[in-house]
Amino acid sequence: MARRSTPRRAIRTRRRWLRSSAALLVILALLAGLGYGGWRLWQKTNSLFQPPPVNEGCQATVGGKSYTLDLEQSSNAAIISAEAIRRGLPARAASIALATAMQESGLRNLDYGDRDSIGLFQQRPSQGWGTEAQIKDPWYSSGKFYDELVKVRGWQTEDINDVAQSVQKSGVPDGYRKHADDAKAWASVLTGQSPRALSCVNRSSQAGKASALASTAVKGLAGRATVSSSGTTVTIRATRTDAVWAGVALTMASTDTAPIASATVGTTGWTLDPKQYAGWTAAAGPSSSPSAQAPATTGTVKTLG
Repeated sequence: MARRSTPRRAIRTRRRWLRSSAALLVILALLAGLGYGGWRLWQKTNSLFQPPPVNEGCQATVGGKSYTLDLEQSSNAAIISAEAIRRGLPARAASIALATAMQESGLRNLDYGDRDSIGLFQQRPSQGWGTEAQIKDPWYSSGKFYDELVKVRGWQTEDINDVAQSVQKSGVPDGYRKHADDAKAWASVLTGQSPRALSCVNRSSQAGKASALASTAVKGLAGRATVSSSGTTVTIRATRTDAVWAGVALTMASTDTAPIASATVGTTGWTLDPKQYAGWTAAAGPSSSPSAQAPATTGTVKTLG
């Protein structure tokens, strides 16, 4: 019996199919390569236009303007403001004190200065401000500043620079003026007059103690609010909403002591964004309307657990 041969047409069809398939595979491979290359190029290009992560610190936003301090500075600003609250002084006093410390030390507790000047306010032991050890204590040095501040006639209404100069008697008498806006914003936030205005970034992965984080608010708000800590949470309770906001702000600004993850006051909340200064958000629904809210009497700040 004769052997059957494959028709030539079938052979040609198969060859065309094989060539088409090979060409298609090549095209797909090229497209895949172009797609991957394009994706990698997009990644690199996109990263060039993304803003870099913010520096660690805290940012106060008041009146549409933002003012930033690093972690050390914000912690000292919290103590200076807390001492004003503890003494029953208004935010105005904290504004003057903060402007003074911004000029004198950059809000850093320095162990050096002109002649024997040291500390946040560059106070001099030889001029009766206290011993070196006392002045190096931010609470003591802040208190000594306020002792002298309240003796200045018209300190509640006169120009911040002029009042600060009356206390400090600096060789640069106009040096405090350039810090007035920053100081007023920070004082407003840290004394609870400007709610939902503070955001902080501390990228440390080492969890701190809530009790240490709360220490500034505990001392500054004694008799005005109850500040307690349990586990990773600091809780502030008060009958006045501004006292609650002050407690939350003082605690957040102390994040140099312990990194924080979130905060709440009433129906509003804040959550850490390690790349940028995150804003506060309100709960959805009718209860988030300011007119529908009861005064917030509780606030919380949580450390990284």
